[in-house]
Amino acid sequence: MHIHCFQHVLFETPANILEWINHHNHSVNYTYFFEKDFELPKLKDFDCLLVMGGPMNVDEEEKFPWLKQEKQIIREAIDAGKKVIGICLGSQLIAAALNKKVYKAKEKEIGFFPVTFTNEAVQHPAFNHFLKTYSVFHWHGDTFELPDNAQLIASTDACANQAFIIDDTVLALQFHIEMNETIIEKLISNGDDELKEKGNHIQSADEIRKGYHDLRLNKKDLFLMLDEFLKK
Repeated sequence: MHIHCFQHVLFETPANILEWINHHNHSVNYTYFFEKDFELPKLKDFDCLLVMGGPMNVDEEEKFPWLKQEKQIIREAIDAGKKVIGICLGSQLIAAALNKKVYKAKEKEIGFFPVTFTNEAVQHPAFNHFLKTYSVFHWHGDTFELPDNAQLIASTDACANQAFIIDDTVLALQFHIEMNETIIEKLISNGDDELKEKGNHIQSADEIRKGYHDLRLNKKDLFLMLDEFLKK
């Protein structure tokens, strides 16, 4: 399988998804939007589009002009029936590419908090191995409307629309099941100002580190999810 990754900032990589890719001997190429001379892929060059997170918002096209191109390619990939996976900002970009509203959530979620999977999700082959209530890492302040024909996968107390799937080809996750300790430490270093904000769902760096024990199960469940979602 040929996977193409849209990466928005240097410090937010595919993390454990890359380990899964290497384990299965799939190929991966990147568009690094933080580089001046980034290269955009052609649809024929990939089977799956992986869209990562980042601190920007989907509508900041004046500051980040490439957002318009990115949303267009995401829409083209979806229309072509390609597998598309979006995480955090990536999930919001999928929603925006499908002409749905992305807006400020009532609260930021930063740290390890439980998601609750829907009854439909726990019966779906890609998610039926997850616990109904499941601790996972978050770092987001925006959320989205569900696209047409989307099936809601998970919710939290602070954010109703945490994840959705469309026709077994499009998967959008607000939460970060791909994370490892190294990448979270980089997020902490680059997002220190946000950690100082007050909020019921904003953990300190020390509180976040206490959740690292969840990462082993997250990785196992990530691999099982990708095995099913990306099977040929």
